[in-house]
Amino acid sequence: MFFDYEKEPRRAIFCIDVKSFYASVECVARGYDPMEKMLVVMSHAENTGGLVLASSPKAKEVLGITNVTRKYDVPNHPELVVVPPRMNEYIKENMKINAIYSEYVAEEDLHIYSIDESFLDVTASWRLFGRTPMELAKLIQQRIQKETGLYITIGIGDNPLLAKLAMDIEAKHNDERLATWHYEDVSEKVWSIEPMTDMWGIGQRLAKRLNDLGIRSVYDLAHADINSLKRNLGIIGEQLYAHAHGIDRSRLAEKYIPEERSYNNSQILMRDYLKQDEIEVVIREMADQVAARLRKANCQTECVHLSIGFSKAVKREGTGFSRQMKVPLTNSSRMLIDYCLMIFRQHWHGEEVRHIGITYSKLNYNTYVQLDLFHEPDEQLKERNLDQLIDEIRQRFGYVSLVHASSVSSGGTAISRASLVGGHAGGMEGLQ
Repeated sequence: MFFDYEKEPRRAIFCIDVKSFYASVECVARGYDPMEKMLVVMSHAENTGGLVLASSPKAKEVLGITNVTRKYDVPNHPELVVVPPRMNEYIKENMKINAIYSEYVAEEDLHIYSIDESFLDVTASWRLFGRTPMELAKLIQQRIQKETGLYITIGIGDNPLLAKLAMDIEAKHNDERLATWHYEDVSEKVWSIEPMTDMWGIGQRLAKRLNDLGIRSVYDLAHADINSLKRNLGIIGEQLYAHAHGIDRSRLAEKYIPEERSYNNSQILMRDYLKQDEIEVVIREMADQVAARLRKANCQTECVHLSIGFSKAVKREGTGFSRQMKVPLTNSSRMLIDYCLMIFRQHWHGEEVRHIGITYSKLNYNTYVQLDLFHEPDEQLKERNLDQLIDEIRQRFGYVSLVHASSVSSGGTAISRASLVGGHAGGMEGLQ
């Protein structure tokens, strides 16, 4: 099976990425050139659990620092600047940048893919601003650099897939930070992507499954038996086959909002927790917070999952445990806290804890109340109304306006985490 490109929709799509976004924002704020200064944004740099969230291009080039480098692996270089994250600033810059993008497309033709990446469908508008889509891309580049001090990379394609590949595979590696991929380039450019995991949508696990089917390159994928792909991988196999041929029929203007398949929260603790009561305080806080997200989404869960990661100081086989249990349909904070604590108490044997994760899955989207035989109906309804009242107070006045007394104990983390954005500091720390 091969595709007739003459019958495929051909649009002008921009995929735009801000170069080393967090690090570049910090460079500009300090008067540095984002392309020349060695700077890293590090979360929790004050302790051994520090993690690099972003590094400038020069820090990557000279010191080999990546966005997952731990503090203890960061070289001690006299010219390297280490700063804490300021998530609120990054959000402001993201809004400023996308406001510029919106001047060139209709609202429905702008899709914010992530905090540093956006898609623009300029099919209906590029002629208003230039003779070619490439001319418009250069204009946007110049405006972003002039008004924000940041550098952007743009991939241009006949569809979102080709635009994304043009940016990731080619534009990020040339001096102009621009590239255009058309259907006619598929055999030369898409089929030559190497390794296969550089292809959008193919991670290590999926690559292994494809390898097991004898598919070891994008070229192999494009020339594989589609029936075999569908039989072994389902609809994903069919989608991968289309992508290998550069086919993507999605439209940015057609917004799709999927239902969540699960709700979760996890955190790496700032220190090792050994006392049971301190560990349980954090579990209670997290179970309550994720339960509130269920209620906000008008859904309930039938499966509770708790993962506990041990400290590196624990000298035993295994790094922790991960267990789940089926539960009666609920979004009650009290019930879900009890289930999480039940799992914890069954499987914890006094080890020092550094990581806690909670997930609620097997969701049921409805508004009815699931009563059980072990509690009075009036009691359950009062509990449900109390949860809703607490949710309303927190939504109106902030999470810390109403917290459990245990959260102000030495083990509690909810109050300190309430000021975080995306799990990281959102304020002005470190900016002199």
